[in-house]
Amino acid sequence: MQMRSRFFGFIAKLVLGSLLPWSMSYAAPSAQAILAASDAIRNPSEPFKVQVTLTEFDKGQQVDTSTLVSYARVLESGGQFASLLRFQQPARDAGKLMLKAGNDLWFYDPGTKASVRISPQQRLLGQAANGDVITVNFARDYKATIAADEMIQDGERKNRRAFKLALTSANEDAAYASVELWVDAENSSPLKARFFADSARLLKTVFYRRYESQLGAKRPTETVIIDGLNPQSVTIVRFSDFVARNIPVSWFQRDYLPRFQPD
Repeated sequence: MQMRSRFFGFIAKLVLGSLLPWSMSYAAPSAQAILAASDAIRNPSEPFKVQVTLTEFDKGQQVDTSTLVSYARVLESGGQFASLLRFQQPARDAGKLMLKAGNDLWFYDPGTKASVRISPQQRLLGQAANGDVITVNFARDYKATIAADEMIQDGERKNRRAFKLALTSANEDAAYASVELWVDAENSSPLKARFFADSARLLKTVFYRRYESQLGAKRPTETVIIDGLNPQSVTIVRFSDFVARNIPVSWFQRDYLPRFQPD
């Protein structure tokens, strides 16, 4: 009887041992899949319009603010987002445009009728760079690995279990050399990110928060950007008035910028 019990115990261990690696690989998605799922939460898949409000703070005091309207859609070639942003406020910037299509980022001033190539890393307002307000697919621009499975405090000061993803730039579209991104372990919602320069210097820390139901999913409607050297320098980016709309591909061409007419 004892030998029979040992025999069945041995068989059970053998079966479980063979099934365990399969079940673990099946249950745990790849880092790139987690990153793609996080992208889908940040960005609607359909063409959309959204208002973007940036507010700069220094030592808790408001310093400056700016408002833009962003039009974004995925281009068929390459699967990357194209973005067209129109400045509304302050009045001195009203009507100016910023276009991201392919590898190029352009700034257009209707006063001079000139379009100038700019960098995604160039400051837009406070700690927010041009690359922080255009719509991007991290999964396309970065290669991801899972660096840790840990508890963190999110932007709402809640403790969350998160996957820490280490992202390294995969092409010239990537605005940053490397990124550390924490996503919720249960639903892949982005929680926090740290962005680094080529020299490995921390440029900024970002918290994704104020999740709301927008265009079919719960999405972060606010990002808090904290300077990598001076934590007293903070810029808050708010996204509001999401609207799905048919945006022509022709809008995302440099030659079209002088002819663009707002809604």
